[in-house]
Amino acid sequence: MSADDLMYYACAIISFVVALTGHEVAHGLAAYKLGDPTAKRAGRLSLNPLKHIDPFGTVILPLALMVLHMPIFGYAKPVPYDPRYFKDPRKGDAITGFAGPAANLAMALVAAIIAHVIFAFDARFIQGEVGYFIMLLLATFTLVNLYLMFFNLIPIPPLDGSSIIAVFIPPAWLPRWYSIQHYAFPIFMIAVITLPYLVGFNPFSWYLDVTAGNVANAIFPFRIS
Repeated sequence: MSADDLMYYACAIISFVVALTGHEVAHGLAAYKLGDPTAKRAGRLSLNPLKHIDPFGTVILPLALMVLHMPIFGYAKPVPYDPRYFKDPRKGDAITGFAGPAANLAMALVAAIIAHVIFAFDARFIQGEVGYFIMLLLATFTLVNLYLMFFNLIPIPPLDGSSIIAVFIPPAWLPRWYSIQHYAFPIFMIAVITLPYLVGFNPFSWYLDVTAGNVANAIFPFRIS
């Protein structure tokens, strides 16, 4: 493994852990601000990544995607919350669900702004090893956050997109919609891993390249995907 590969993996792991931690804490904070203390009681408002790690979603899946040179995404342990604490359960559920992707977008924008400042101050900064690593980290952090944001906006339970679109689902259909969460996500993850090999085309990589990839290239000082 080359030094460049090691640098890339280091940046990817750091970016993914920080991005995922911020994503989950945002969920918990949103629910807490809406009157639900469940996440706080469970210790999930912590910035300690160990509080949020899921063995498969946080470790195995993103590492496998890195090795396969596919877009890096994954998930952590879902932050617990109880919609019964919300004044308007459906609206509160949507706000809590949207908070995670919103946090990823905010982190991506901050990283891109820092990169613009560095690049404008002295473009030669990236020619040194330290400068190159910092810019690679900022680029990777931007891209990983956008991957997580757009991945979680897919309206499949229990991804955040399913909570957001629940606002538009008739109340009588909600129990059925929420019951899908028990089996929809495992099927989805199997599809993520196996579908590209079955059809010879990876629709998830295409979706993330079109969304996250294009947004990353638009906000970063140079093309990164």
